[in-house]
Amino acid sequence: MRSGILFAILFFAFFSAKAQNESCACCTENHRDFDFWVGEWEVYDDAGNRVGTNTIDKMQEGCVLRENWIGLGGNTGTSLNFFNLKSKQWEQLWVDNSGTHLKLKGNRTGNQMVLSSDEFASTDGKLYINRIKWILNDDGTVRQLWEVLQDGLVVQVAFDGIYKRSD
Repeated sequence: MRSGILFAILFFAFFSAKAQNESCACCTENHRDFDFWVGEWEVYDDAGNRVGTNTIDKMQEGCVLRENWIGLGGNTGTSLNFFNLKSKQWEQLWVDNSGTHLKLKGNRTGNQMVLSSDEFASTDGKLYINRIKWILNDDGTVRQLWEVLQDGLVVQVAFDGIYKRSD
């Protein structure tokens, strides 16, 4: 009798867990590729000056990473990041309190998430691409490197910062 009850409990636990995993639309390895960025962060520029804080959390049952940036100078921004099942790429939509926005897409390679914009024309009439890399360092910090490219070459570094966990 005891072994029958134990078997029934294990049987239902197994199939319940299996059904739960099958119903989780965003529980794939691809959906976890950007999890290294989730957390509460103090952000420093490449000279070591604190420039702001950033909170990245998962929402919509793990389908979306939401970023909330607060800069020391009063600038704020939010991004929504998700893995697009159709294109098999990560996408980001960033909007800040000045109205600036970015649309990026890409994937993780090794310890880096690399997202790039489509080519755009600047006020100088030339074509550029924004590329942002989030690099997971061995010490658990994350380096964010935002580069502007022209013809595949870096022509400007828009931001180079280090994220240090505050949580």
